[in-house]
Amino acid sequence: MSEFKFPTEEVELPSKGLIYPKDNPLSEGKVEMKYMTAKEEDILTNQNYIKQGNVVDKLLKSLIISKVNYDEMIVGDRNAILVAARILGYGKDYDFMYKGENVSIDLTTLETKFLEEGDMVEGKNEFAYTLPHTNTAITYKILTNRDEKKIDAEIKGLKKLDKQASPELSTRLKHMILSVNGDTENKTIRDFVDNYMLARDSRALREHIRETQPDIQMKFDYIGENGVEEDAVVPMTAGFLWPDSGV
Repeated sequence: MSEFKFPTEEVELPSKGLIYPKDNPLSEGKVEMKYMTAKEEDILTNQNYIKQGNVVDKLLKSLIISKVNYDEMIVGDRNAILVAARILGYGKDYDFMYKGENVSIDLTTLETKFLEEGDMVEGKNEFAYTLPHTNTAITYKILTNRDEKKIDAEIKGLKKLDKQASPELSTRLKHMILSVNGDTENKTIRDFVDNYMLARDSRALREHIRETQPDIQMKFDYIGENGVEEDAVVPMTAGFLWPDSGV
């Protein structure tokens, strides 16, 4: 029987592996992944996965060759692998509708925002920040795939108790923040977010994380009305992973 070898590529992680412990393979700052095959197309068209909302996770786990724990990966590193999967599977050109216009971008031109070493200890997903309006010292982490799953589960549970509730923002903060003025107790953190964290400080923290966390910059230049150039966000339509869908 003939032996077939799959072509593979190494994807550089936006985190550069700096936030992972040295004994974690992700600390190498790169992940090897294979090109999509018919097997992965089966995953993409699996209606059960699509309904459960885990089709992307199933796809990326199938493509990653490196012996890494997918759930330990931070979201920005996952996004880098997702974009690489699209390029390797269906090419670099991504066509979509934006404000009623047909737009085509080259996915290889998307910039990678690499992690800058600052107030952090290498090998530890922990960063220091002082809330500007109350001078409260906190530490926080960049969310991983495992964290995102826990957050989704908690939000669903809260909405079952109160269908009118909208706990997304506060729940994410409770999972992000690791300490408040040196206190690492989960009860303290949750009480702080619910009762003492000013909206201005919450916004400042979220903006700080948005500006500093490693990720793929899903933006493109768009010439809007009156010829004004604007930074537009690349929409993740069905055509991103299902380019033949016509969406």
